[in-house]
Amino acid sequence: MNMMQPIDRIAFEIGPITVYWYGIIIATGIALGWFLATRESKRVGLDKDIFSDLLLWAIPISIISARLYYVIFQWDYYMDNPGKIIAIWEGGIAIHGGLIGAVITAIVFAKRKGVSFWQLADIAAPSLILGQAIGRWGNFMNQEAHGSEVARSFLENLYLPDFIINQMYIDGVYYHPTFLYESLWNLAGFILLIFMRKLPLKKGELFLSYLIWYSIGRFFIEDLRTDSLMLTETLRVAQIMSLVLIVVAIILILVRRWKGLGDSRKVKSNQ
Repeated sequence: MNMMQPIDRIAFEIGPITVYWYGIIIATGIALGWFLATRESKRVGLDKDIFSDLLLWAIPISIISARLYYVIFQWDYYMDNPGKIIAIWEGGIAIHGGLIGAVITAIVFAKRKGVSFWQLADIAAPSLILGQAIGRWGNFMNQEAHGSEVARSFLENLYLPDFIINQMYIDGVYYHPTFLYESLWNLAGFILLIFMRKLPLKKGELFLSYLIWYSIGRFFIEDLRTDSLMLTETLRVAQIMSLVLIVVAIILILVRRWKGLGDSRKVKSNQ
C-alpha cells in the first residue's frame, strides 16, 4: 500500500492571490474547446472570431445560470442564508444549469449574428464534451463529486494509479472516483462526435447526439454519487434532467427529419 498525502488543491500563491488547480483545469478545458471550435468554424466557412465573441457572453452567463440552478434546488438552505447565494467560491455550481445558460446565450447570439444556432451547436458539441471531460479533473483536485464508500481493494482492482486512489481517500474513507467515470465517458463521447462529423447528419444532430450521449452516462453515474441535488428524497435532479434531455433530443431529431429541416450542417441559415 502506497499512502501519500492528497494533492493540494492550491496550485500556487502570488502575494494575496491564490490560484487553485480547479480554476486552472476549467480554464484549460475552455481554452482547448475554444481552439477546436474556432478551427472547425473556419473549416466550414464561418467567421474565425465567432466563438471568441460568443464566449465573451456565454462564459459569464453560464457561470451565473449554473449557480442559480444549484441555488434553486438548495433553496431551503439559501432561503435562510441569502448572503451565501453569491458565494460561488465556496462551491455549488451545476453543469446542467450552465448548459441551459449556454444554449440560451447561443440562441440569442446566433439570431443577432444571422447564423444558424444549430450550426454553432454542432461545431461546439465536441468542445463541450471535451471541456466536461477535462473539467471533472477539477473535481478530483477538490476531492468532490465522488461516489459512495468503497474499499481500497476495489480501487486497486480497477488498476488505478496510486495518485487517484490516494486522492479518493477522504476523512478516513475511500470513495468511488465518479469524476473519473464521467471523464472517461465524456472522452469517449468526444471521440465519437469527431467521428460522427464525417457522417451525413442533418444540421443539429451532432449537438443532439452530444446531449444523448452525455445524458446516458450522467444518468447512471449520478446514481453512485453522494452529493446529488435532490428533488425529493429519492429523485435526483440530474437523473431527471438527463432523461428529459434524452427524450427531447430524440424527439427533435425525429421531428426535424420529418419536416426536412437542417438538410446540411454547413449551410448558414436560421432553421
